[in-house]
Amino acid sequence: MMKFPSFAVLSIRAVLALLLACILASCGGGDSKTTPVTGVQLRPLSPEFTARKAVNYSPYRTATSVDGLGAEVIPKANIRQDLDLMMAAGFRLIRVFDSDDKVAKQTLEVIRADNLNLKMQLGIFIQGGNENFNQAQLARAVKLANDYSDIVLAVSVGNENMVGFSCNKVPVADMARYIATVRRQITQPVTTDDNYAFWATAPTQITDVVDFASVHTYAVLDTIFDPKLWDWRQRAAAPADRAAAMMAAAIKETRRQYDVARSGLDAKGLRALPITVGETGWKAVNPGDLAFRAHPVNQKMYLDDLNTWADEGKTGAGPKAIFYFEAFDEPWKQGDDKWGLFNVQRQARYAIQAINTNNTPAGTATWVWEPGSYSATDALAFVEAVVKPAITESRYTVYSDTAPGASDFRPTGLRRDAFNGTSALSPEVSTAFGPGDASRAIEITPVPLDFGWGLLIHGDGSTDNLSGYAATGTLNFWVSTLYPGKIEIGIATDTPDREGKDAFVQLQPGNFGYCNTGAWCQVSIPLQAFLAVNPALDLSLVTSRFVIADRYGITGNAPGSTTKIDVDGIYWAK
Repeated sequence: MMKFPSFAVLSIRAVLALLLACILASCGGGDSKTTPVTGVQLRPLSPEFTARKAVNYSPYRTATSVDGLGAEVIPKANIRQDLDLMMAAGFRLIRVFDSDDKVAKQTLEVIRADNLNLKMQLGIFIQGGNENFNQAQLARAVKLANDYSDIVLAVSVGNENMVGFSCNKVPVADMARYIATVRRQITQPVTTDDNYAFWATAPTQITDVVDFASVHTYAVLDTIFDPKLWDWRQRAAAPADRAAAMMAAAIKETRRQYDVARSGLDAKGLRALPITVGETGWKAVNPGDLAFRAHPVNQKMYLDDLNTWADEGKTGAGPKAIFYFEAFDEPWKQGDDKWGLFNVQRQARYAIQAINTNNTPAGTATWVWEPGSYSATDALAFVEAVVKPAITESRYTVYSDTAPGASDFRPTGLRRDAFNGTSALSPEVSTAFGPGDASRAIEITPVPLDFGWGLLIHGDGSTDNLSGYAATGTLNFWVSTLYPGKIEIGIATDTPDREGKDAFVQLQPGNFGYCNTGAWCQVSIPLQAFLAVNPALDLSLVTSRFVIADRYGITGNAPGSTTKIDVDGIYWAK
């Protein structure tokens, strides 16, 4: 998974790579019986590699953002605890993402010093446009692979750097150069980790220098980014059978994506090039965009199906190894967290609890179950949206401490939540209030994260039908602030397909009545302005009635402002 979200004369390089491979083969790096089907003589994956149950591993526990990773101290005792838990869960092959001293080197040192029955696929983190950083990574990886050749069974250069959607793009020619540089200095098989779509059409520059293809596939994320790719909703199945049908369809799609990569390589004459699944997994906790999908029981169903497939691949057609993503939760990933088979407290999730039903110790670690009790019937599945009768009142009040008028609808059960739970504080205060709205207001004190901050007022899963407001309605509120730059105001809705939609309108002084002088001013935004931003909004299924935010990448504001914003008298009007 994405952790962050010139080369010329290929023919000459391919010849040189082949010669180097022959030299390495003479000193144990290759297999003279292996047919050269790429630009190099393939180094086979060892039986130890293909026989072991595999998982992705990162030891970060306390960092809450990418900026905090550098400062986090990782004691070897923590690494040993993690390794013991992974071994207790049956994993004997781990993949790490970089070759830094803090993670890769320390992990290798613990494995060797404590004589643990663990092997590693060593990663090399490649950063687009940073040659000095990359060369240092390559050098460290080469040294580790050679110093720990009894533990490091394979090396992967880069992680999702070449697929079209990569947010850490590296030119193919540069990646080919990096791979070749590493490969000629070590004896282990070498690859690069990337999405299946990349491997399906992988350029010759890459296939000429790798010993196997490490493919990433995430059926669950495809339900967000490409909702029509596979039928996750399984409407044709009875409600009681729908979860099982969805998870069966999910593993079928995962297998299909593998087959797409396999077919693409075969069409290039690369039938002998092995494929592993470097990453695949299922979220245990819904981050907000995986309703009806992310759940501990669904995670277990997916893992069980993967284990079956992995066993098939060891003896016949299919991936030669499957690395589950991932061993432990990592809070620094924020919205991309909660993939772990263990949570960040190192408590075993439902997916693996049956491995140790008595919570017995695991080496230096204590095996503890995550709180909560589940059964197979708790698995989530798609539920049709229920549209309530349309609100007929002329005013729909989101927040006010005045008495309602004759045509004023007041919803119950609304709550205020910050993005990611921590990015804005919003108590009611009596020291500031909007004109004509009694004596209290909501005071927002941003607590920014890397991306910014935000606060939403929503129904905790409930919706209201505000379709009658669409044509001429407005979203209105009073605001008092000195906040610098723009702010964003948004709404969000469900849809019949249960695909959450949102729309944000940017405000700067003078837009729709907005001001940031510290005085109270009333803002009135036509609902058509939101619909113009996102026509897919369905106002018959409104979820977030009011959202205020500053996402720095969108507003262009300088990060970090904690200037307070008071809002009051929030309502929709026809």
